[in-house]
Amino acid sequence: MALKVELKPGERIIIGDSVITNDNQRTRLFIEGQAPILREKDILTPATADTPAKRVYLAVQLMYLSTDVQRIQENYFTLVNDIVEAAPSTIPYITRISNYIITGAFYKALKEARKLIEYEGTLIGHVQAGSAGLPENEPGGDIAQGAGSESADESRGTAPVDQG
Repeated sequence: MALKVELKPGERIIIGDSVITNDNQRTRLFIEGQAPILREKDILTPATADTPAKRVYLAVQLMYLSTDVQRIQENYFTLVNDIVEAAPSTIPYITRISNYIITGAFYKALKEARKLIEYEGTLIGHVQAGSAGLPENEPGGDIAQGAGSESADESRGTAPVDQG
């Protein structure tokens, strides 16, 4: 079954290693095959990956689009170690992302990395609001104490991560 993608005027899409830009009218594409596909709204660049979770997403995105996954995985593991150290409550997200990567399900890993970005926004919002912790109904809030629950490090915000 083909994947149906509708593009807005001027919207870009990556198919395999090609960037395709739509003309000035809405277009519907039916794509068959195994090439990686990313819509413009799902693409992060090094310039827009300005938080630790977004840098994790960027690393997963590069693995999804690349033929040299092992080189990118080294950077990925550095990034996830840093984010888990700064915010242990991200462990469930990182675990799911890593499991998808290990099984080669990179698109599913990207979707989970998007959830990590949303969760990071929630953490930052609580820090900026001066909250002591996450409510029980928030993502990551139902984790047992001592098993990745919020640490004192999380109350300081997210630490910058070197992409080096």
